[in-house]
Amino acid sequence: MTQNPSQRVISEAAIGPMWKDRFAVRLAARRPAAKGFVSQPEPRGVGLFARGRQLMAGNFLFAGNLVEAPGAVIWDVPVPDARYAAEMHGFQWLDDLAAVNDAGTRAAAQAWTAEWIARYCKGKGPGWTPDLTGRRVLRWITHALMLLRGQDKPATEAFYRCLSTQAHYLARRWAAASPGLPRFEALTGLIYAGLSLQGMEAMAGPAIAALAKECAAQVDEDGGIPTRNPEELLEVFTLLTWASAILRETGHRPPDALIAAIDRIAPTLRTLRHADGGLARFHGGGRGVEGRLDTALAASDVKGRSPDGLSMGYARLSAGRTSVIIDAARPPQGKASASAHASTLAFEVTSGRRPMIVSCGSGVAFGPEWRQAGRATPSHSTLCLTGVSSARLGQGAKTDWLVDAPKAVPIQIAQAPDGMRFEGGHDGWVASHGLTHARILDLSFDGRGLAGEDLLIALEDADQERFDRAMTDTKLQGVTFETRFHLHPEVDATLDMGGAAVGLALKSGELWVFRHDGSATMTLEPSVYLEKGRLRPRATKQVVLSGRAMDYATRIRWSLSKAQETPISIRDVAPDELNL
Repeated sequence: MTQNPSQRVISEAAIGPMWKDRFAVRLAARRPAAKGFVSQPEPRGVGLFARGRQLMAGNFLFAGNLVEAPGAVIWDVPVPDARYAAEMHGFQWLDDLAAVNDAGTRAAAQAWTAEWIARYCKGKGPGWTPDLTGRRVLRWITHALMLLRGQDKPATEAFYRCLSTQAHYLARRWAAASPGLPRFEALTGLIYAGLSLQGMEAMAGPAIAALAKECAAQVDEDGGIPTRNPEELLEVFTLLTWASAILRETGHRPPDALIAAIDRIAPTLRTLRHADGGLARFHGGGRGVEGRLDTALAASDVKGRSPDGLSMGYARLSAGRTSVIIDAARPPQGKASASAHASTLAFEVTSGRRPMIVSCGSGVAFGPEWRQAGRATPSHSTLCLTGVSSARLGQGAKTDWLVDAPKAVPIQIAQAPDGMRFEGGHDGWVASHGLTHARILDLSFDGRGLAGEDLLIALEDADQERFDRAMTDTKLQGVTFETRFHLHPEVDATLDMGGAAVGLALKSGELWVFRHDGSATMTLEPSVYLEKGRLRPRATKQVVLSGRAMDYATRIRWSLSKAQETPISIRDVAPDELNL
């Protein structure tokens, strides 16, 4: 018999189910199946209309890979890698089909779901893991009206039987889901099954208690999570609002730990939100699915945000139309660092609805080399010693973990004479070069000017000895460094004034000017913007200040200011580029 492409992934990828999952599926299939819904939850996922149209045209874009197969059943599409298969079997694409919601997309959603039932419901395929099953159960339940509309009795019974099997499987295996987002998905899916499906009520109580326990363990007092990934925090927050909603709709009071977690996360997300509404892109996270943050915040009914200061290890300065968000804490540690970046003291700047200075972002969708490059310090808007990131990747079983990371990251945020001031430092290069990186950022009260100062300092006698050894290694040529300012692809950058300044033109019509004090060499160089949902990295530019540390203290000053001819208030009507 010919092997299906999705099945081939089992032998090639780490997502292949273990024997415990297979055994749990067999036991789950023997349990009584639900006959229908006690209550029907409303669709909650925020999908993208454009992606729904792409799926209907046969353009299957998952995990950064595009497979063109017009007219094909999704399960017959050749699978490039395990991440691609995981996105397919997680069924989040139902959100995108639902965003279109016409006769064609409903027919496709029904046909592809029925085909999954026929091929995989007995435990076959790469989708039988706790990490994916919770995600899939949530989509099947919340989109059930679309999936069951006009279906005959055999198809309806097959749907309920397969959904029931998945629910019983989750009840046995949710604890094996990866800590963090996958476990929140598994428990939320189990709660939805228990409160929605006939005969499944006994599942709800233990799942609710387990979710409350995870909220207390994974969401800290400041509303943060161990990975410090803003987009992952948004996904967790969204799940918690979904869980709270169905509990209230079915006459249950959400546990105190769940309510408290929502109350803590909402202000943190507002702090991590740029002036344009997108999230800061740090530690593997993107800007967030358009509309998801607004929807989740509205559902939470939690008002206000944290004041400018520190939230989940990020500092925020905002004034006028300008927002500055800085990675101002140690990187995630241990297992939580598996997708973390060496980005300490990196920052992003947004003016109005236009990102200006950014991080390159996560390269995970573009292959292992891009993923590794995106995690390195030079891919962020901060200072970096040439060829040496502020944190390094581990070896052996800890290959993906960050090691030798900064341990001390002191910061201070205070009022300056003409605005807000951030002061911070980290010791990521003390052990190797004896150098501490310190950064000062001053944002003016009107948001029209950002002044920066970067310092490399050998503070202690032992640090100075290490620096002397580093100087010897370079034959007294100095420790080379670069301070990088990665620009958003829609920023038009040109060298002005004979190379003494860089002009930055935004699509809004705003003009900004970048200057420096002349202590370093300024160049305008190529860069990339790594963005989820695209086929390839986007080309962009970066401003680079290059220099050599020759003494125990090296200082570079720079500034970013709005040109005088730019009005304080500007009507931004230029369209955003289509995300392809």
